[in-house]
Amino acid sequence: MSESSIRLFLVPTPIGNLKDITLRAIETLRSVDVILAEDTRTSGMLLKHLEISKPLQSYHIFNEHKAVEKLVERMKKGEVFALVSDAGTPAISDPGFLLVREVISAGLEVQCLPGPTAFVPALVNSGLPNDRFVFEGFLPHKKGRKTRIDSLLEEIRTMIFYESPHRLMKTLEQLAEAFGPERQACVSRELSKLHEENVRGSLAELMDYYETNPLKGEIVLVVEGKPEIKETREEKQEKKQAAWKKNK
Repeated sequence: MSESSIRLFLVPTPIGNLKDITLRAIETLRSVDVILAEDTRTSGMLLKHLEISKPLQSYHIFNEHKAVEKLVERMKKGEVFALVSDAGTPAISDPGFLLVREVISAGLEVQCLPGPTAFVPALVNSGLPNDRFVFEGFLPHKKGRKTRIDSLLEEIRTMIFYESPHRLMKTLEQLAEAFGPERQACVSRELSKLHEENVRGSLAELMDYYETNPLKGEIVLVVEGKPEIKETREEKQEKKQAAWKKNK
């Protein structure tokens, strides 16, 4: 893919520490015609820090459906855009999917740069298995919340959730009720920032901890999957014999 053919770049931005911006991200932001930003004030501060002066246009969850068609038309005429969110990789629990889908449908090229996203360091920091995992993003605030949690009762992979400080206790309580209070988990907050904290323990222990410790900042909750029941040698042999008799 030639970079000259790309009409939309998705550019990850730091989740905390501004040093986490990549050289390629800076180069891309300097090269595009317009930068689409979830919050132009937040992105404006980052661009000022990077000494980048480009037109900023608001693109967020409340206007994306109305904005997409006009943006695609502008791209067809040759304009090149970068999409950034307030922090992390665009379209990961942030606006972006709809625009990407429509740009691709229009036969135009899209490219997402590698870079910061909160759930990867949280998963690795947790100490829980990370060879297989499922990213759940934010749970529904009200309707469908219990249904979503119940759908994960048999999930054996490590689960990752995004959560806000004022809802974390409720989430821990609901997960403990569904999975059992001894299920292991890790709460990561303020990743890459000065007061980064990773608290590990059972869901019950985490609830106890946050009863007396104030919560601030962005939160990633990583939860152990359902432990797999390991078969004994005798059980495996019995299964083999049963299968042999069935096929005999």
